[in-house]
Amino acid sequence: MLDTVYRDLKSGYVPRWHADIIDPESAYLRPERCTLLVVEHRGEIVATGAVRDRGPQAPPNPRWVADRFPSGTTAQLCRIYVRPEHRRHGLARQLVRELGEFAARVGGYDALYLHTDPAVPGAEPFWRSLAHEVCDERALPGGGQGIVHFELPMPFPGHRPAG
Repeated sequence: MLDTVYRDLKSGYVPRWHADIIDPESAYLRPERCTLLVVEHRGEIVATGAVRDRGPQAPPNPRWVADRFPSGTTAQLCRIYVRPEHRRHGLARQLVRELGEFAARVGGYDALYLHTDPAVPGAEPFWRSLAHEVCDERALPGGGQGIVHFELPMPFPGHRPAG
């Protein structure tokens, strides 16, 4: 997960944004309605994806986006990352499908939300192929944070989409 902040986002580790990366147990493994999936290939972690039970916060996100996706009833997909040499093989789609199924199975979620930084190679087209754009901050006065907010269809328990 640190690869993302150093290689793709180029922000480096920022504690207020990335504390979950350093303490994934508290962020994703202990809470019952959160999870972290890890894909290993030949002893190397090549992909990650997580669900947390927290919607986007305002600030820094637009207030209306935070209001639309309240914490507690929003499953936020986060830390979806595939190492560059393992991209374009369906790993991210599989992670998203499994995370959505997890959110449906644990219950209590009304929405599947995520945001992405369009500067990450391939991220924006990938999410546009799966999700509905809610807000592209680049179109806001001042450009906001420059991120794009998305909503995915919430699967129902037991639903297994084709593919």
